[in-house]
Amino acid sequence: MESFGRLIITFGIIIIVIGLIITFGSKIGFGRLPGDIFIKKGNITFYFPILTCIIISILLTVIGNLFFRR
Repeated sequence: MESFGRLIITFGIIIIVIGLIITFGSKIGFGRLPGDIFIKKGNITFYFPILTCIIISILLTVIGNLFFRR
């Protein structure tokens, strides 16, 4: 049961970090980085944040390695 509790705490921390990135990320530049694709033609807008996804993935990998490394 102890390992299950740690797993739930870890997922909670990851969700908090993702929430903070989403909330405050636009103020520090996330979402409008140079590698993000933004196309607007008429009434259609396409946005795919490639570089933002890569940076978030790297951050979550580092955080996950800190918690799951034994």
